[in-house]
Amino acid sequence: MLTRNFTYYNNIFKDLSLPLAFCDVDLLNQNCQDIAKRVTVKNKTIRVASKSIRCIDVLRRIFNANPIYKGILSYSGNEALFLSENDFDDILLGYPIVNKNEIEQICKATKSGKKIILMVDSEEHLKLIQAIALSIGVVQPICIDIDMSTSFPGLLFGVMRSPLNSVNKAKQFIDAFDKYPNISLKGVMGYEAQIAGLGDKNPANGIKNYLIPYLKKLSIKDFSNRRKEIVDYIKSKNHVLDFVNAGGTGSIESSMQEDWVTEITVGSGFYSPALFDYYSNFHHQPAAGFAVQIVRKPNENTYTCLGGGYIASGTIGIDKQPKPYLPQDIQLTENEGTGEVQTPCVYYGKEQLSIGDTILFRHSKAGELCERFNQLHLISDGKNIGTTPTYRGQGKCFL
Repeated sequence: MLTRNFTYYNNIFKDLSLPLAFCDVDLLNQNCQDIAKRVTVKNKTIRVASKSIRCIDVLRRIFNANPIYKGILSYSGNEALFLSENDFDDILLGYPIVNKNEIEQICKATKSGKKIILMVDSEEHLKLIQAIALSIGVVQPICIDIDMSTSFPGLLFGVMRSPLNSVNKAKQFIDAFDKYPNISLKGVMGYEAQIAGLGDKNPANGIKNYLIPYLKKLSIKDFSNRRKEIVDYIKSKNHVLDFVNAGGTGSIESSMQEDWVTEITVGSGFYSPALFDYYSNFHHQPAAGFAVQIVRKPNENTYTCLGGGYIASGTIGIDKQPKPYLPQDIQLTENEGTGEVQTPCVYYGKEQLSIGDTILFRHSKAGELCERFNQLHLISDGKNIGTTPTYRGQGKCFL
């Protein structure tokens, strides 16, 4: 297994223009192979969540790493079109869209032979897509989003996504497809966020870490049964499904146990951001992060860096701050945290830090790192082998 230390990166970065974002392509490739090995059931593939990557070059590296990676889960209509223009195909919208122009352009792409699948969870979506697809003269492929949350007394264990949160609601919705001849039901997606995106060793969760594994076990049994019943009903209605999509980085092991699931989505695991340190059943390498530069030293053990305040989305908590990475044991100050312009760090370790040296951070989540930087510095074998633009560096800001 490859390992990295402070000197490795500091020697590469300290003479560059900082802050900068980087991708260690050696660690990225290791993650690609290790994630592929976690899928031990045959005839299942991995769909790559572009939301977590947001860089064309890195997406290509992932698909070239292993044949198990097939298809993209996109996060916006314009992004799906952008990916299609960059020669990617088999693109599934992970979320519904209702912008008429985007839907029209996707229907036109479908008519030209591209494979872009729209996501739906209500009849309002079907009516809108039907009207546009009819005007274009195409049958547009569709995927339905099934809610995988589990309701416990006084607790919704999961996230608020689709209104299709019961088998009966899903069946009623599936029946509605008969009214829309320019729509073809080709896929089912169910994202079990409470399994895939919730670690059980996160210090920010406190005592809840002891309860999470138990709730996960109950939830998996609940939504697995629902998903099977819904898939069986779709097939009984003579819809020919191309795929049944499930999971995320944190739920590969449970998702692959469902015989009716054909593919598992993975995104965050490729970069392995800080929140993915908090899972007990797997560990991947920190392949992406950012470097900031020490610009002053207010006292003996405090080193203040330029920039660093790249906070992740989600509930407000200390786990959404970037996590100091290298040198080992460096810490944020409790009163200031990561700042818009400067970030003070406290360090009592063995490295002799000086003004001009770099401090390495990992973003709390995966995809938002690339929204902060125009390019990724690519690192391999102890060298900066070049840069590659992020979506932002290509002038794209989809969400």
